[in-house]
Amino acid sequence: MNAVIARLPQSVDARVKFFAVATLVIQILIVATGGAVRLTGSGLGCPTWPLCTDASLIATPEMGVHGAIEFGNRLLSIIVGFVAILMVLMLLRIRRERRDLMALALVILGGTVLQGLIGGLSVRVQLDPSIVGVHYAISAILVAVSAALVYRVWIGLRGSTLEVSRPIMILTHVTSLFVALTIIAGILTTGAGPHAGDDGTARNGLDAGILQHVHSWPGYALLAATLALVILLARSGHRRIMDFALILLVLEVIQATIGIIQSRSGLPILLVGSHMVLACAIAAAMTAVVLSLRPSVNQRAAAEKKTVAAR
Repeated sequence: MNAVIARLPQSVDARVKFFAVATLVIQILIVATGGAVRLTGSGLGCPTWPLCTDASLIATPEMGVHGAIEFGNRLLSIIVGFVAILMVLMLLRIRRERRDLMALALVILGGTVLQGLIGGLSVRVQLDPSIVGVHYAISAILVAVSAALVYRVWIGLRGSTLEVSRPIMILTHVTSLFVALTIIAGILTTGAGPHAGDDGTARNGLDAGILQHVHSWPGYALLAATLALVILLARSGHRRIMDFALILLVLEVIQATIGIIQSRSGLPILLVGSHMVLACAIAAAMTAVVLSLRPSVNQRAAAEKKTVAAR
């Protein structure tokens, strides 16, 4: 054991960066496969949990494609947990120097375990839309936390000095609020819609037609706020922050386009699935924008060194 620990990273090296990116990628990927489970009606492909059936841990040929899809998602969730454990191990020897990274990694590990339990509960309660909605919300949060981990691994320890003006800071946080509201409204809309995960699953009882409009309101507000943020950042010359904001804006435009098309074409599963994944990608991009409001310690040191050299 000591020999294994001795081989772990002693700094934020390539291994730490690799597993940080892997954590973000696989947290988004599990959203995609979870969406596939729901959109193909495979939510009860494995009718019980933690076993797939009362007599089998794995899906059997008799369970068909639905069993294979649901069991495949369960297998990926195990890999997600394995990556989360490895991420914690990569930070074990630098946990005192980078407490921020270890804290994020532990949140991801704990959240992943919680996700597994909630996923099992959702099967036990026959895909109750409120439980399934919580399941997705936690996934979005884990993607955002994973994005924060990647940002801090690659950019460095976040500084304490605000780099932007107060109006830009306020607008950024208002924009992040619209991201949260849009995702919440989307969860409620999906819970009222036709893609329940199984033909016999109850819906949340809300009017899906009305909710589609309600869902669009914070979505359009988010788009407007992000556009205003990009304009303010361009005028203020904060290039690095604007780059993240532009990525956020592009994702939102694509998301809005998909949302409009899917609502007018009968909610095809590929578009709905893309919509779900993009929502998490938007949460990740928004996280990067918020974190970039304060330059990292490394960035500030480099800027001060450049200023001194210029003199």
